[in-house]
Parts: sequence; C-alpha cells; structure tokens
Amino acid sequence: MNDQNTGKREGSLDAPIRHPIKWQDPEYYNETDLFKELERVYDICHGCRRCVSLCNAFPTLFDLVDESLTMEVDGVAKEDYWKVVDHCYLCDLCYMTKCPYVPPHEWNVDFPHLMLQAKAIRHEQGRDKLRDKVLTSTDAIGSIAGIPVIAQTVNAVNKNSLARKVMDKTIGIHPDAKLPEFHSNNLRKRYAKKQKTDIKADAGQYTRGRVAIFVTCYGNKNAPQIVEDLIAVFEHNGIEVRLTDSEQCCGMPKLELGDLKAVEQSRDFNIPELVKLVDDGWDIIAPVPSCVLMFKQEIPLMFPSDTQVQKVQDAIYDPFEYLSLRHKEGKLKTEFKKSLGKVAYHAPCHQRVQNIGLKTRDILALVPDTSIDVIERCSGHDGTYAVKSEFHNISMKICRPVVNKIRHATVDHYISDCPMAGDQIENGLKNGNHAESPFTLLRQAYGI
Repeated sequence: MNDQNTGKREGSLDAPIRHPIKWQDPEYYNETDLFKELERVYDICHGCRRCVSLCNAFPTLFDLVDESLTMEVDGVAKEDYWKVVDHCYLCDLCYMTKCPYVPPHEWNVDFPHLMLQAKAIRHEQGRDKLRDKVLTSTDAIGSIAGIPVIAQTVNAVNKNSLARKVMDKTIGIHPDAKLPEFHSNNLRKRYAKKQKTDIKADAGQYTRGRVAIFVTCYGNKNAPQIVEDLIAVFEHNGIEVRLTDSEQCCGMPKLELGDLKAVEQSRDFNIPELVKLVDDGWDIIAPVPSCVLMFKQEIPLMFPSDTQVQKVQDAIYDPFEYLSLRHKEGKLKTEFKKSLGKVAYHAPCHQRVQNIGLKTRDILALVPDTSIDVIERCSGHDGTYAVKSEFHNISMKICRPVVNKIRHATVDHYISDCPMAGDQIENGLKNGNHAESPFTLLRQAYGI
C-alpha cells in the first residue's frame, strides 16, 4: 500500500520505534482531536486488515465498517468508535508483529497507544465503571482478600456457582471466568521464614549475579509458589537473591484502564525503591511479564526525561532473559536430573513484545530428552478482560487456538510465563490438567 498523499513507503522496512506518551500535555485529552486521529487510523486499518486475527478490537472495527451504509469508516457513527476501544487490552501485538505502518513509517500508526489515549480521555471524563476501578486496584484487593479469614471466604465464594451467578448479575463478573486464589500465607511471609542461603555474587559480563525480585501483587498474594520456584532455581545457579524492601503494583492494570495519574503514583513509589537497589549493585527481575514490560517500556515512554526511570529500565530483566545471559556467560548449571518430556509452551504477549526472543524455550530446551512446542497466540486474558461478563466469551474465543493446539497434542506439561494466561488456557481445556509455571518445571528438572 502506498502513502495516501505521496505514494511513498518511507520507513516501512525500518525497525519500529515508539514515541513518548504525551499524557501530561492538556491537548492529549482533546476529544475532538482524538476522534480525528481515530478516524484516520481506523481508515488505515480498514484498508489493511492484517490484524483481524489478533483480538476482537479489529473484527469489531471491520464489522462496524462493513455494516455501515457507505462500507467505509465515514459511515460509522462516532459513538461506535468506543466499541473498538473497549476491546483493546494493550497487548501490543499489532504494533510489534503485524502493522507495516508503525513509526518511522510516515503514516505513524500506533494503535495500542491511540487506544490508551482514548481510555485516558474516558477516564478523565469519569466514565469508568465502578467494577473496572475495583478490578484494577490490585493492591487494595490483595490487602483485604489476603487477610486469613477473608482469604478463605473469598476463595470459597469465588468457587460457589450460586455466588458467581449473583456476581454476574450485580457487578459484571462472568460466572465461568477463573478468578485468582488468594493466599494469606503470601510470598513475603514465606520468604521471611525461609532459611537464607549464603551465596557470594558471581558477576559476569552482562549480569551482576545479584538479583532483587519485584514480587508483584500477583506473585505475592495469588501465586507465591511460582516465585518460590523462581528463587530456588536462581539460588541453585549461584545467584544471590533478595526481595525488594517494599513495592506497589507496577501500574499495568491502571494503565489499561487509562488512569495514568495512578500509574504516576506507582512510579513515584516504586522507582526510588528500585533505584536504591540498582545503585547498591542489584539487577532487577519480576516474575510476571506485564510488570517487566511496564518498567522496560510503558513507564519510560510516559516519563522519557526521568533518568531514574531510565536507570531501572536498563536494570530490569525477564527471569529467563536473565538466565539466558548467565548461560551466555558460562554461569548456568546444565546438569539436570529429570527430563521434562514434551512441553507445550504458551509465549505471552507482554513477553513477546519485549523483543528478547524465546528465552524460556531456549533454557528449557537445555534439559535432555525435552521438546518444547511453542504457541505464539494471545490467550485473551489481559488480567481483567477475561473476567468481565461482557467480554469473557470473546476472551475464550481468542484463546481457542491455544487451547486447541494443546488439546490435540500429546504433551506432558503445558506452561505459560504469565500465570493468568495459564489459568485462561486451563479454563478452556477443562480436562483436569493444570497449567504449570516454567520456573516449576525447571526446578523439577534440576531436582531441587
């Protein structure tokens, strides 16, 4: 496709770049300008349609166009533009894997960040649902639901079919959505009781051999065993491990809501804590890909001139990216006691768009008599999208190709770096087999 005005294709073969998010500029919230840009980008997407299989935002747009009187974007009611926004959960796959018109192409299409701007404007207008505000307040939910008696009650209610039907009718939580379990004996409590190992940091060319874990709200309250397995694997490889002293949510749930001031508040708390660790000689990792992506991409784009943010950006790693660097330095142990057999590995979107390659696959493939079948399709979960009544069935449809590939394969394990994606896949399979963590499998292979 040629440029609309010049007939040129400038920039189409260059590596994608991201422009800073100008969310602090009052003009960012100009709804008239937003709708002009939505119409421009929607028209480009309509003429291309390469992203139709990624999520439901694009089928929604194309259906609106095809069902209009003109069968062009100019025939779509402006109010219906929001229907497309509703289905974008900022997975970034269209930008990173499909769209030929991303910057530096002169058409300058950044669909996810345009959707973010729309969400931010809607948030500023006070149009968010109460349910969505609650679901994205992960620290507050975890603090309350993590209290011992309350945790037991919440977990029981979440598994009760009658209670779930009531939740569907009253607050819009789909009865079939799998909700995360809350652990009162959270990761921080477990780690405080853990007998600390005496490991002397072994620095390499790329890594310092000392890792501080940004546990994340999910890793602390919802999936502590996964982080325990991660710690065991790192310590087995002679990496000194500690937790951050304190932390708040990385900000990804609020980003997806468009509450950018809440993201700023998270930054104001987390970045000074992480910078102190970096200055003290620690590398940073987080067990959930979305949290790593926030510090690698979204927060730096929101605060492009903040040198402290940039320092954390340069020091944070995906866990398997870190292990891969250790292996490159000749510092990863490759003596495994147990093979893993055939593994179906779902590579989550927010890890794929970090441009680090398939490091989880590469490390697990070091285990003898182990084969890794990679599935590079979105699970459709998004953290909150899959649990909402109006979107759950669509999210399961997005996940269907992943589920079908696992269902029709004979595998010993199926895994995802994202525990929420693992839950979504498990919910689709409904065969009694549980999703596992790559950290858990690697720990099993080491026999530790």
